[in-house]
Amino acid sequence: MATTANEIDGLETARRAIAADYVPSEDESYMNESQQDYFRLLLLEWKRSILSAASATLQSLQDGPMREADLNDRASSETDWGIELRTRDRQRKLIAKIDAALRRIDAGEYGFCEVTGDPIGLKRLIARPVATMTVEAQEAHERREKISRDD
Repeated sequence: MATTANEIDGLETARRAIAADYVPSEDESYMNESQQDYFRLLLLEWKRSILSAASATLQSLQDGPMREADLNDRASSETDWGIELRTRDRQRKLIAKIDAALRRIDAGEYGFCEVTGDPIGLKRLIARPVATMTVEAQEAHERREKISRDD
């Protein structure tokens, strides 16, 4: 699934919020306690920022009038709200992925491919903390999906 600009912004906000002296490194043992703590904190902060944005959207939906006098303005507003609501729906699904990643951390399975069992890699997890597959496994999955869609 493609990453949207809102997801990237939310993840960057989370990274800045947890900016600390520690950054996971390839020089240490993979998925050690420090790395798990880092990703747990990153995921929790990312979730918090998404929930905060969703709360602001809900508040503006409750406060803002949806009835403009001009039909063009009304259509534009309704289109904007539709886009905003679709974005929030994507983020609701992202929260489910974040929760699943947090459960994998607690179970000791975080950072390992659900298909091959191989390490996903720190660079991929830093870029996409909810990743569940290695790049190779994800590409194979997407190829199979495309083939089945084309049939």
